[in-house]
Amino acid sequence: MELNILIWTAVSIGFVHTAIGPDHYLPFIMIGKARKWSLSKILFITVLCGIGHVLGSVLLGVVGVVLGISVGLLENVESVRGDIASWLLIGFGIAYAAWGLRIGLRATEHTHDHHHEDQEHSHSHHHLGRHAHIHGNQKSITPWALFIIFVLGPCEPLIPILMYPAAQGSWLDLLWVTLAFGITTIFTMTVIVYVVSKGLIKIKLGFLERYTHAIAGLIIALAGLSIKFLGL
Repeated sequence: MELNILIWTAVSIGFVHTAIGPDHYLPFIMIGKARKWSLSKILFITVLCGIGHVLGSVLLGVVGVVLGISVGLLENVESVRGDIASWLLIGFGIAYAAWGLRIGLRATEHTHDHHHEDQEHSHSHHHLGRHAHIHGNQKSITPWALFIIFVLGPCEPLIPILMYPAAQGSWLDLLWVTLAFGITTIFTMTVIVYVVSKGLIKIKLGFLERYTHAIAGLIIALAGLSIKFLGL
């Protein structure tokens, strides 16, 4: 009976924690749109980062159990990790927006008039380099940056749930609770990213298309700010 209650508690908290936290899905949705990633690539990176996100807190919780660290101290550590992760997300978003704005402005075509003796003509061009592309380089550090941010990002509600079966000395119950929370969190992330990305891929932004990187970075930074100052 106690295990069932713990598992359903883990499932409920994992779902709510993920659904109300825009940092769990907006970065993948926006970066995927900006970089024209396939839906399968977006989902793969989402799942990978979700695994890293959950495992980071699980490892901290296990270390705390083994060393006999109090729940309060572990929650303080998670809070510090949360501050670091939110500032990293804000910084990443601002930096990505600035880079995206630069790419967007350089991609804007403009016209030059040329005079050759008795002939006059004009041509349009942009200032993207020969090997540059409006959607960014194919080999990018962006997925790795997201992964690192998500590994550092805490799952605060997980720690108290883990500590109860640990205190009872039931490692099997601890495993089931961890799996319930982790699977629910990753599944919720993936479903939200899938539904929104599938619709967003079909939307054409017109002249704003060249600024999708800048828009993506701005929204990611806002997501980080909402986590930091609104506690979402």
